Amino acid sequence: MELKRADQIADSLEQLVFQGEYADGERLDEIKLAEHFSVSRTPIREALQRLVMSGMAEQIPRRGVFVRQPGPVELLEMFETMAELEAACGRFAAARMTDEGLERLADANSRCRDAVEREDAAGYYLENESFHQEIYRGATNSHLQGEALRLQNRLKPFRRVQLRFRGRMAQSLAEHEEIIQALEYGEAELAARLLRGHVTVQGEKFQQLIAGLKH
Repeated sequence: MELKRADQIADSLEQLVFQGEYADGERLDEIKLAEHFSVSRTPIREALQRLVMSGMAEQIPRRGVFVRQPGPVELLEMFETMAELEAACGRFAAARMTDEGLERLADANSRCRDAVEREDAAGYYLENESFHQEIYRGATNSHLQGEALRLQNRLKPFRRVQLRFRGRMAQSLAEHEEIIQALEYGEAELAARLLRGHVTVQGEKFQQLIAGLKH
């Protein structure tokens, strides 16, 4: 129960950072947060560790945990790298993914569709995460899978905030359908191109993302 509460607190802290309640470099005080969320310090510590693991905060020995927001250039570079990692996973998965893997991918996408119908952005993000992880797994390259998972985790709060944009969930789901078809037909370059486009955040989309993080 406490771990689940810690996850809820971590999600809330992410949103507070996005809304400007905590500035870049600001210390996250365990005692004040425990009072704010009406919990003991244990789930607060767990929540802060989740933020540190995702890269949203930095732990400095003997000083505490501090908010760490990437600047626009760093964030854009991370999204560019993520798009290329996803493209590589898609290229390999088109040749290597098993029938069982394709079934799990289709099941994850079905759960994404259910979340869209419920207009449940949080639920969609969780299932969308599983969808992409099945593709990383299907690439059958453990090093590539590890790198993709690491950066996926780092970008989690920024990818999630995009789902607040009008129509983004439905658009994402439609892109999933094309990706699945390319993987089923073993079309490696098409799968790579679709996944790269699916993850790439540039131009107007990137400006929207930056604006969303400031308000």
